[in-house]
Amino acid sequence: MSDKGTITVRCKKSTIGCTKDQIATVKGLGLRKLNQERTLENTPSVRGMIKKVIHLVEVVKEG
Repeated sequence: MSDKGTITVRCKKSTIGCTKDQIATVKGLGLRKLNQERTLENTPSVRGMIKKVIHLVEVVKEG
C-alpha cells in the first residue's frame, strides 16, 4: 500500500473525562493507548472524526 491517500494520527491525551461520543470516536479511529499511532485512509469521514477529537489526537503525517 502506498502512502498516497493516507493520514497518520497519534493519541496524545487520555480520554478520561471525555464524553461518550468522543471516546467512541477515538476508538473508531483505532486508537487505544497513549502515543499509539494509526495510519488510516484519507477520507472525509476520517477527517471529520479527527476534527471532532482534535484536542485528543495529533496528525503526524499526511501522505
